[in-house]
Amino acid sequence: MARIVEAGSGPADINDESLSPRQATDEEIESLRHVVDKLPRKVWVSLIVSGAERFTYYTITTPWQNYIQNAPGDGAVPGALGLGQSRATMIFNAFYLFYYLVPIPVALVSDAWLGRYAVLCISLSLYFCGTLVQFITSLPSLFHYESSLAGLVLSMILIGIGVGGTKAAITPFIGDQYPVKPAQVKTLATGERVIIDRTLTLQYVYNVYYWITNIAALSILASTYLEKERGFWAANVLALCSSWIGVALLAIFGKELERYPAQGGVLLKAGKVLAYAIHDKFKIDAARPRYQLEKHNRAVPWTDRFVTEIKSGLRACQVMAWFVLFHLGINQMTNNLVSQAGEMQLDSFPNDGIQVLNPIACVLLGPVIQKILYPTLTRYQIPFGPLMRMTMAFFTMAATFAYAAGVQKMIYNSGPCYEAPLVCPAAQRVGQPALPNTIKVWVQTPIYVILAVSEIFGFVTLSEYSYSKAPKDMRTVVQSMRQLSAGIGSAIGIALGPVSRDPKVLWMDVGLAVSLALSGVLFWAVMGHLEKDKEDLDTMYLSEDQDRAAHTRVEAGSGTKN
Repeated sequence: MARIVEAGSGPADINDESLSPRQATDEEIESLRHVVDKLPRKVWVSLIVSGAERFTYYTITTPWQNYIQNAPGDGAVPGALGLGQSRATMIFNAFYLFYYLVPIPVALVSDAWLGRYAVLCISLSLYFCGTLVQFITSLPSLFHYESSLAGLVLSMILIGIGVGGTKAAITPFIGDQYPVKPAQVKTLATGERVIIDRTLTLQYVYNVYYWITNIAALSILASTYLEKERGFWAANVLALCSSWIGVALLAIFGKELERYPAQGGVLLKAGKVLAYAIHDKFKIDAARPRYQLEKHNRAVPWTDRFVTEIKSGLRACQVMAWFVLFHLGINQMTNNLVSQAGEMQLDSFPNDGIQVLNPIACVLLGPVIQKILYPTLTRYQIPFGPLMRMTMAFFTMAATFAYAAGVQKMIYNSGPCYEAPLVCPAAQRVGQPALPNTIKVWVQTPIYVILAVSEIFGFVTLSEYSYSKAPKDMRTVVQSMRQLSAGIGSAIGIALGPVSRDPKVLWMDVGLAVSLALSGVLFWAVMGHLEKDKEDLDTMYLSEDQDRAAHTRVEAGSGTKN
């Protein structure tokens, strides 16, 4: 009988009048409807911590492209340092590269020494210091080119460490707050019996995580209007006020939150497993205890289960490695697409504020995809598992940049400056900003809507997939591999800096569209077979432990009778 799954449901209507849950049998798992569990308060606390961090991040970083690229009082858009589009884009990508590389050492410290909770506290504290530096050096009364540039660099370093550490720890930390338990039968107040499904619940948790992230990203609107109407310092003070919220919540609810202790020995054992696998022609199964004993007469201090965990974690890392170009595409939203908007008629709207359409689209489309699209596909038995969702993310991202290239071509086909927006003599006006090309900025709207769909299919699914496949004691390390792929994407962005200018930027968009489409085809061809592996490690091992305990009880009972 086919399993009945409400893939898009929120928490079931479970209340105190319902019968107490019990572990489900295999037959019940196959026949009863599967629903999402109610989330404990500590899950919501961790989600709000992540939302506060994202609010701060978007508030502080959104004005940076204008701050770095434009000179003060030069044109219709705000400015400060006046370094130009190409340099500004390269500096922004260098920041991305830095904060994407930070999670690797942070993850090692987290999983081997401090633990995820302590890493979050330290990272968010450094975050606060970075926003403070940026606020002080952007104050009009203290602004000087040299000191403000130095302040920007210092704040980027502090914020980069803070963001990188938070990104490495927060995703597994959120998952840690939901307890590991087998599928349970619960009777609702209506009398219906349902299965409380851990996998569905984790999917729901990470969809809420992404939804909250995009609610927080609406701070882009406030930040850009403050930047435009009051100055960069006003946007920075908003970031300063929000940056302490996460630390405060971690301190207030510290005793309630789940804190798994760091397991330093695990990383050492994992390193040896990989070394043995590499020695035997990159075969991970060669590290299993029985193989090592038979082939090398060597006893190893780990079990078959540990090797299986490492194998599963490596698969998650393989999936993450494919997202290099995906991250490169996402990064365009805060640099080249901002510059593109600055070449168009803004109708008094901030050029870096148009990207707020992306989180708005995410907030609106997220529930539609989760509650309508996924259940509909399930009802008609159309396969749309995590690997297929991520494949579709590549195709929708490719469509985004195909359209972005079309917008850039429309700009170049419009006067007065055609392929040299804002800089040709026809655009210059005495005492007034340069005239943009005659095309409305709202033509960019579909870019941010399609991007939202690709992010939901890509990032939400990747968070859920990487958590469920990573070893329990190495989830921060596995998560850091996702940031590494993002860092490589930023490095490519730095290399593309010389073409991030008119009129070459058009061909960069075309190249991105083609590359992302090819990545989608290759991703499914190489990784699609993993779609069959649907069980997460926690649930699988919990079931094994319970079966082993039941077998032990049976044997003990037999021994007593004898």
